[in-house]
Amino acid sequence: MSELHVNQPPRPRWRGDLERGRHGIGVVERGEGAFVVGAGGRRYIDAVSNRSQLGYSHDDELAAANDVAPADPLGALRTKLVELAPGDLTDVFITSGALEALEVVWSIARLYFDAVGQPQRRKAIVRDLSYHGVTFSALSFNGINPMSAPLAPSSIRVRQVSSTNAFRSAFAADDPAFTASLIDELEQLIEHEGPETISIIVAEPVQMGGGCLVPPPGYWPALRELADRHGILLAADDSATGQGRLGEWYGFERFDVVPDMATCGTGLTSSYMPIGAVIARERVSRALSPRSRTLLRDGSAGGSRVGAAVALRCLEIMHREGLVERVRTLEPQLAARLDALRSIPGVSDVRGMGFFWAVELVADPDARRLDDATRDALLHDYLPERLTAEGLLCRVDDRGDPAIMISPPLISDSALLETIAERLAAVARDAGEFIAARV
Repeated sequence: MSELHVNQPPRPRWRGDLERGRHGIGVVERGEGAFVVGAGGRRYIDAVSNRSQLGYSHDDELAAANDVAPADPLGALRTKLVELAPGDLTDVFITSGALEALEVVWSIARLYFDAVGQPQRRKAIVRDLSYHGVTFSALSFNGINPMSAPLAPSSIRVRQVSSTNAFRSAFAADDPAFTASLIDELEQLIEHEGPETISIIVAEPVQMGGGCLVPPPGYWPALRELADRHGILLAADDSATGQGRLGEWYGFERFDVVPDMATCGTGLTSSYMPIGAVIARERVSRALSPRSRTLLRDGSAGGSRVGAAVALRCLEIMHREGLVERVRTLEPQLAARLDALRSIPGVSDVRGMGFFWAVELVADPDARRLDDATRDALLHDYLPERLTAEGLLCRVDDRGDPAIMISPPLISDSALLETIAERLAAVARDAGEFIAARV
C-alpha cells in the first residue's frame, strides 16, 4: 500500500475547519489512497483534497519522477500544459504556487496595457466571497472582506460584483434572467468606473468561497463578450477547479470559453510538490517581449526542475488511469446522491460539478439564515466534531452561508463516492436536528 508520512493533519482552509485540537484527528500517521490514517490507526476519507488529484497514491513513482524526467522538465511541462489547453493559450509561466501565479496574472495585465498604450488601466474586478489567496497582492483580489480588511488599503484598486449564488438570488428559478442580472450589474460597474480604467476581471470557473457557486448557463460566454467589448482582460483562477476537478483538464472548459489567462496550482503535482503556472493567450504574453517590459519573477521555488518533473509524472498518471474521464463518468452518480440530501431538514441547497460540491445549511424550510450564535456553534464546534466522528474530512466553509464542501481525490471510485454520500447524509440529518433545537 502506498504511504505518505506527514507530521500534521490536513491543513484547515478556514478557521472553522479542523484546526481546534479537540475536534482534530491528531497526528496523521500516513496516507493510503483516498484515506488518511490518524493516531490509533483510524482511517478517514479525505474528502477535502481539492488539490490532491491522486490522493495518497503512487508515492514511489512520484518520488522517482526526477530520476526519469526529460532533460528539460520545465520546457516539457510548458509544452504539455499548452497541449492540454483549448484555443490559443500558448505561453506558460511556471511559478512556485497558485498564489504567485495570481501575482503573475496581475503583473502581465499591468505590463500588457503599458505595452498597448493604455497605462491608465489599473483596476480589477472580482466577485463577492471569492477566494484568491492570502499574499498581500492576492488579498486585494479576495472578495472576502474580513480577510483583506486588516491589511487595507491595498495598492491594487479592486471592485466587487455579486457572486453566482443562484440559491440566494431573486432569479433562482430563471437561469437566463439570473445571467442577465449578473452581467448587467457588471456592465453598470464598468460604466461607472470607466471602461478605460479597468484592466482585468478575475473569476474562478466554479467559485469556492461561499460553497461551490456554479455559474448559470451562458454566464461565462457573456463574461467573455463583455470583456472583449470593453477591451478588458479575462482571467480564470483555475487553481482549485483545474486538472480534472470539474471533469476537464482546465475547469473553464466546462463553460465553452477561453480566458486570456488562467492559473494552475498544486493540482499539477497532486500537492506532492509546490508548483503553479499561468497559461496565457499569445496576443497577451507576446506584448511583454520588448526588454523594457520583461516580466520580473524571482521566487525561490519558481521554475523548480523537481516540481516540473513531478507535475509531468502526475499528469501522465492521470492520463494513464483515465481520471479526468472518471470524473465525468461518475459525476451523475455523485450529483444524484447529493441531490437526495435536499429532503433532509436543514439542508437548503446542493450545488457543484465534477468532484467539487457543497451542501448549504439553513434554519428552516423557508431558507432563513442562521443567527450568529447558532452559525458559529454549528460551524466551529458541532460539524468538525461530527464529521470526524463519521470518519469524513470535509471543508466546513464559513465564508458565506454555512456549507459543507467535498472535493474527493480523483482516484475515488463509485463505492467510495457512495460511502461519502451516506456519511454526509448522516451528518446532515444530525446537523438539522442540532439547528432545530436552537432556533
